[in-house]
Amino acid sequence: MLLPDTALWGGRHAHDPTAVRDDDGTYWLFSTDAWSDGPVRAGVQIRRSKDLVTWEFHGWALDGVPTDGAAWSGAVGLWAPDVVRVGDEWRMYWSASTFGSRTSAIGLAVAPHPTGPWEDRGLVVTSRHDVDGPNAIDANAVVDADGRHWMVYGSFFGGIHALELDPTTGLAVGEAPGVLLARRPHSVEGAVEGAFVLPRPDGGYALVLSYDSLFSTYHVRVGVSAQLTGPYADRAGRDLTDLDGDPALVGTLMLAGHTLDGGRSWLAPGHASVLTDGDRQLLVHHVRDASDPTQHEVQVRRLVWTADGWPAVSPQPWAGDAEPDDPPPTDPVDLAGTWELVTFDRATAGSVTTSRTMTIGDELLATVTSHGGGQFGWPGFELVVFPSVDAVRGVRTLSFAGLDAEGNATLGTRVGS
Repeated sequence: MLLPDTALWGGRHAHDPTAVRDDDGTYWLFSTDAWSDGPVRAGVQIRRSKDLVTWEFHGWALDGVPTDGAAWSGAVGLWAPDVVRVGDEWRMYWSASTFGSRTSAIGLAVAPHPTGPWEDRGLVVTSRHDVDGPNAIDANAVVDADGRHWMVYGSFFGGIHALELDPTTGLAVGEAPGVLLARRPHSVEGAVEGAFVLPRPDGGYALVLSYDSLFSTYHVRVGVSAQLTGPYADRAGRDLTDLDGDPALVGTLMLAGHTLDGGRSWLAPGHASVLTDGDRQLLVHHVRDASDPTQHEVQVRRLVWTADGWPAVSPQPWAGDAEPDDPPPTDPVDLAGTWELVTFDRATAGSVTTSRTMTIGDELLATVTSHGGGQFGWPGFELVVFPSVDAVRGVRTLSFAGLDAEGNATLGTRVGS
């Protein structure tokens, strides 16, 4: 088989991505062993970047699937790596599985630097297809406010769980499968995966999840909890473990397929991680080209928090060094103008939502309340406004991300005065 020229890939073929920053300011992206035209080789893809926009393929972290992971799962590639730093040690949790099976394993490798050398530390948790419970893939390592280490994991089948880890070894100390955090009913094939937990600004946690079909209707939702181990609920108060309610309505929607006027149509954004880089946070996810859904690539978006503690994301991809560093607006009058909006409806989140325009004038501005720091509200709606770059028009402007009371997201970019 003729192997592709990975030097030409850039951010393409980066699936289930997670990003970290080293002490020298270089960003490293780790992703699933995926290529739209077929298998290449196993070992977790690595890319590097100085600006989170232009990516250079760096190689693979490991020399294939570790022996114990391959023996357990039969996997020919590794999925969904999660890389975290604990002291001076970098830890990579990888998944070994095959599509449609929950005979799977999550393993751990450690290194002194994101580029390695990576040393195998063994399996952390396993699952069998014929045994009820979560699928042992899609790890996310997180430390709670009390200093306890956890691995949040799972996919389809038995839902998302949290398993306690030994902070010294990075291996499990809790009894598998752990604590149930989220699940979905059989009517939608239990379609939830790609969990990522992050602390809320004023305490508690947000659980970011991917729902529905990886190839078409994939999208990102979130719930919040006072404790890392749950229970997690959406903005309307629905529990993320609810199997009785309408599965299309559980979970607060953050991002789904969409198209902006004059831009590409993006399909199935998902399997998101969050890069906390100083005082900014960025959602790192993959997305597909709606004109050719076999083609997937990494995107990075600003993540912001509403005044009542919900995460939301920018309508515009991160522009790197071109991103404005101006302070966010604080006066409602600064929001006046014509805006291009994308409103996601949870009930139809699988479709590609087209944008519309709306003029914010004096009548609407009279209902807007400023919370400071770019956070605003008007009846039934909370939003965060920030400087951005309009990727279609190539100009600096303002964007916002907001949520209504039921948990539908609206993302906006100002396109006229």
